[in-house]
Amino acid sequence: MRIVLAALNASYVHTNLAIRCIGKALSAAGHEVILLERSLKDRTRELLYALHRADADIYGFSVYIWNREAILSLAADLKQLRPRAKIVLGGPEISYEDDSFFARHPFIDNILAGEGETVFPAYADKLPSPHTVLCGAPYEGFADAGILYDEYPPNSHTGGILYYESSRGCPFACSYCLSSALPGVRAKSAEQTIEELARFESLDGVRVIKLVDRTFNFDRRRADRIWRALAEDRFTKTYHFEICADLLDEENFTVLAAMPAGRIQLECGVQSTNPATLSAIGRTADPRKILTALKRLKQMGNIHIHADLIAGLPLENFARFGQSFDETCVCCHHLQLGFLKLLPGTSLRRKAEEYGIRYSSAPPYEILESSVLSFEELSRLHAIDEVLERFGGGRFPHTLELLLQKENSPFAFYDAMADALPAVRAMSQRTAFIALRTFALRRGTDAGMLDAALTLDWLLYENGSLPPPLKAEHHESEAEIRRAWCAAHAESVPGGICVICSALYPGEALLIDRPSHRYEKLKI
Repeated sequence: MRIVLAALNASYVHTNLAIRCIGKALSAAGHEVILLERSLKDRTRELLYALHRADADIYGFSVYIWNREAILSLAADLKQLRPRAKIVLGGPEISYEDDSFFARHPFIDNILAGEGETVFPAYADKLPSPHTVLCGAPYEGFADAGILYDEYPPNSHTGGILYYESSRGCPFACSYCLSSALPGVRAKSAEQTIEELARFESLDGVRVIKLVDRTFNFDRRRADRIWRALAEDRFTKTYHFEICADLLDEENFTVLAAMPAGRIQLECGVQSTNPATLSAIGRTADPRKILTALKRLKQMGNIHIHADLIAGLPLENFARFGQSFDETCVCCHHLQLGFLKLLPGTSLRRKAEEYGIRYSSAPPYEILESSVLSFEELSRLHAIDEVLERFGGGRFPHTLELLLQKENSPFAFYDAMADALPAVRAMSQRTAFIALRTFALRRGTDAGMLDAALTLDWLLYENGSLPPPLKAEHHESEAEIRRAWCAAHAESVPGGICVICSALYPGEALLIDRPSHRYEKLKI
């Protein structure tokens, strides 16, 4: 039987792991499998044409909160063109629907819930009656799946970030998360994980490998063995892990301190530092221990630390969320704000009325207000999120370090920036630099120090001439200095390396390594 597995990713740099997992299981069962992978930015008609041309017996779509509406529209058109083909949906966004879903969407034949590697082959073999939901048991062959991208490489429409799964399940039971629905963790051994991660090194054009494990360090010693291996020279890419920081012990810190700079990234879902909020959502972690661990990791200087907060959680009003923001911001390199989503199938959705939570009826089911957080306050938090993403996302590190040094509250700083700089998403990068400079000068920042930081950030992260009034020029001996630096650092190609002079750095020049976002100050 010919089966098409289709994915609509959020961005072209992402790839879909689910269709690769299911594709391998279907191929092993003797079916012909075609993977079609696009992003939401691609033209719908082009993907519809590719689906139609495949002339499949079954079309399976991987559904998430960000692509649900687009996929339903696509599936409706496809059913018109291929009325005899079966169209099935799977994925976290669709798995908790009931029979009423089919009354609203009769062009969908079936929903496949549970683990796709078991339910999809069983469905393809028997083709049960339409308008039913089928559920798959845990997949026993999970540990034998491999990395999948060597068998199903990214096509020209995707790439940059690949995903790998070394464990399934989560040891925690947060009430807003679907991972809480199935208790327990299944994991590959450390040795198998190391062997499979090494296979990513042979794939070209890949920058980051993100492990999708919900809590990678649920087993401390297993994590140690894997991290030690990644510190070896045979690993050259960046590996991203989601961790629970309060599980780290002294041996973990010792291993992580020896990690080459840029080799791994660590992400921690802090979500809130309010003990009452954490208790309400079923999180047992100690926020003080988490923040202490994150601050220690950040101070090591060799690992990028990413932390997440969720706005709109129970019992956390605007001011208390600001406290969570301030306490977490100083402990990480990148702070990301999320907004509570009342996902179908989660216990918090069932308790929404208890906390006065009102939320959108359409995906992604985001909170509109609660008994402690008004719609106006949430809108204000969205504005803060926009300036945080625009300026705090990593392209202004030296400037923000300077500006936040004299701020008592990073939250109040970003709140003031949101008031002063509306519509930041529409700004060009040059305009953003000028706007940030104007804002900082109005807050009393020293102009010389500010311009030095802005100049450095532009030279490290941007292309083209500096936006006025920033000024810099190439050093007269740039070629000689660059060759000497490359020889000393065993760099054979000096591309992206320049030597800059500026009145802001008297008696010094800046050697800029733009591809690596590094710099050195040279005496001249």
